Amino acid sequence: MIKYLGSKRVLVPVLGAMAEAAGARTAVDLFSGTTRVAQEFKRRGIHTTAADRATYTGVLAGCYIATDARAVDREHLAAVLADLQATPPVRGYVTETFCEQARYFQPKNGMRIDAIRQRIEDEHAGTELYPVLLTSLLEAADRVDSTTGIQMAYLKDWAPRSMRDLELRVPVLLDGPGASVTGDVMQTVGMLPAVDLCYVDPPYNQHRYFANYHVWETLVRWDAPDHYGVACKRVDVRDDETRSVFNSRRTMPAALADVLSRIRARTVILSYNDESWITVPQMAGMLRDSGHEAVEVFAFDSKRYVGAQIGIHNPAGKKVGAVSHLRNTEYVFVAGGAQAVRDVAAGLADGAGGQRSRVLDRTAAALGTLSTGP
Repeated sequence: MIKYLGSKRVLVPVLGAMAEAAGARTAVDLFSGTTRVAQEFKRRGIHTTAADRATYTGVLAGCYIATDARAVDREHLAAVLADLQATPPVRGYVTETFCEQARYFQPKNGMRIDAIRQRIEDEHAGTELYPVLLTSLLEAADRVDSTTGIQMAYLKDWAPRSMRDLELRVPVLLDGPGASVTGDVMQTVGMLPAVDLCYVDPPYNQHRYFANYHVWETLVRWDAPDHYGVACKRVDVRDDETRSVFNSRRTMPAALADVLSRIRARTVILSYNDESWITVPQMAGMLRDSGHEAVEVFAFDSKRYVGAQIGIHNPAGKKVGAVSHLRNTEYVFVAGGAQAVRDVAAGLADGAGGQRSRVLDRTAAALGTLSTGP
């Protein structure tokens, strides 16, 4: 799975256990990103729909969620990837842009990416294997990149992993059906199916995934866009159409409240951390206002993303700022009927990998209607 800002890798087992405790058989992962959480739901036998805005997340969802492993000829897939692996390198857009003008990949790997990506487009576009092959290439490129995990910049010195040769691998596909929806959540939320459970992991600060992962967006779209700056970001990163209401302190709270009010799910699980623009009481209030009878909150200590640990550097690579903190608190809200919320809380009270948030003790009285579980 690709490196990703805001990844819920550590929380995935807990979120899966919550879904099971809630008795979910159908689910939506509303801001699916790398699909880690959606995969966990599918792995537990829950029919899952993964929804997100970015084109590259649609490819990942097409591979891991919408593709049923039982319908894939594994030997044929392995043979196709082996054939692609043997493609002679070609200098193209990726090599010129992301290896020579910028330094995301070693040129030897950039040429492999160029050649393999063009063959996938020429020979497999429109087929059931298309998202699987693109996912294999995305993950192969991620294993040899030279970044901290976001593509707003690259490392001053080549990362040791960038010296390796690009290697296509067969993605670990999951049995069972699923679905993928790509589009702005403000438009798609009303078109999503009614489900037992909806997991919501919204953007909640200024970090823009379209800009942070512009290389993956270009690799999937394969549109050779004009670019700007040292990071060679796509020019449409500057366009208003690629900006999200969730990346503005002014518009994010109202947008999230609107989305929550239109979700059709018996139980909602929502995660965010203490670097958000919304406080715990405000978030709990939003969930209550969207029609849920009870709300429970769990808190988890978490290490901040690697870029925050490295610190702030100027374009010349000189450290110019201090790191304010290395850890934060991840909050997980469970909202729904009182019994469903109690079932989830009871199932996770012991051995959940986290602790019940003490913030609730301070906010319950003020909110009045906030349930703190059994």
